[in-house]
Amino acid sequence: MGNSVRELADQTPAGRDRYTDLLRVASLGTVVAGHWLMAAVTADGNVGNLLAVVPELQLLTWALQVMPVFFFVGGFSHALSYRSLRRKHPAGTSVYSLFLRARLQRLLRPTMAFILLWGAAALALQLLGSGSGLTGVALRLVAQPLWFIGIYLAMVAFTPPLLKLHERYGWGAFVALAGAAATVDVLRFALDVPYVEFLNFAFVWLAVHQLGFLRADGRIRMPSALALTGLAGAAALVAFGPYPLSMVGMPGEKVSNMAPPTLALLAHGLWLVGAVELLRAPGARLVARPRAWRAVVAANGVAMTAFLWHLTAMLGVYGAMLALDVPLPVPASAAWWAQVPLRFAAAAVLTALFVAAFRTFERPKPTTPAQALAPRPGRLAGPAAAIGITLCLLGILGLSMVGFGDLLEGRTAMLIAVRISAPAAVVMALAGWLLVETAGRAPARLRARTPAL
Repeated sequence: MGNSVRELADQTPAGRDRYTDLLRVASLGTVVAGHWLMAAVTADGNVGNLLAVVPELQLLTWALQVMPVFFFVGGFSHALSYRSLRRKHPAGTSVYSLFLRARLQRLLRPTMAFILLWGAAALALQLLGSGSGLTGVALRLVAQPLWFIGIYLAMVAFTPPLLKLHERYGWGAFVALAGAAATVDVLRFALDVPYVEFLNFAFVWLAVHQLGFLRADGRIRMPSALALTGLAGAAALVAFGPYPLSMVGMPGEKVSNMAPPTLALLAHGLWLVGAVELLRAPGARLVARPRAWRAVVAANGVAMTAFLWHLTAMLGVYGAMLALDVPLPVPASAAWWAQVPLRFAAAAVLTALFVAAFRTFERPKPTTPAQALAPRPGRLAGPAAAIGITLCLLGILGLSMVGFGDLLEGRTAMLIAVRISAPAAVVMALAGWLLVETAGRAPARLRARTPAL
């Protein structure tokens, strides 16, 4: 692995924006560390939230809730990727299907492996009657981070039309999305319109994604003003509006800034984007160093696998501690804090083992010369890819809500306004993934005519 990472690092194009790669790794790493820290497991196997035990710590989410940074970086990367494909392929080619397959291959392959492995394990545990206690909690919790995958799929799906709006209206496209998010919150909190809040899963996160388009065109010229506006806006909304302090979901709370997202979370995203842009110069100097850049390249190669399995690793550590009768101190006590470094180290080791076992799914498939010359998919591939990504994101979002528990009992959860079960969610995700994969390829009869080299 070391040689391949060195080679990849040495082959980095001179014009690559390495800082965005650093942001991608740093944001996912922060999310992983935050999840490990927030989990407060007690001696009876119950899993609580440290932020609920110590509410004063909720202010830390204003710095550590960094998913907006990842989505911002996604917008930047998607703009560059889609424009590159537009330049390379002639009219009549389904650039959309090519774009989806190119952007999602390294995301969906490890995700589908995770879903199938956990689904099989959940079914086996239930048949063996072992789905209670911490195991039962794990069957529900390990699927929750999949919401991020579902939202990211929506961002990829909407990149072409929203990029066109950006190219025509610039900041105006962002303002329109932000205004739509504000309108949704007014309808939700002031007029009690039912179900309207779910629209902000699109408006809030796509507005953050739109900031990545602006960054790709060098149009974020006053990051300090962006950061101050976002920070002041979030503070005012929390102080005078119906929004909670925490920028992550809290158990039992009536209103969450995360699910569904709120205008306060969008303001928080503005603050974070402005902050990371202010740090761009020192960050760029850091990744200009060969050793630091190799570390970023290595981390990017396994980041999605580590993200998918980090909760499994954390719960595995707690399960081992319970099985071995290792004392679990009261959450937030002095002994609990003293144990944090040991739990983190154990979770990191177990995550590394999962990465070693499953990272092959994240490796991009090499393109052969014959594949490179194969005819490109036609116009019908676009609609097929659109249907595929829709099925995929709905299935993955549904699974993040219902979890892997009680598969045989038909347990369901509400996805927008429809109830969905775990088996149905898995079938939708797999069917959507296969559609995206096949839509981005040329038909078999055309590939057969392509000369082998």
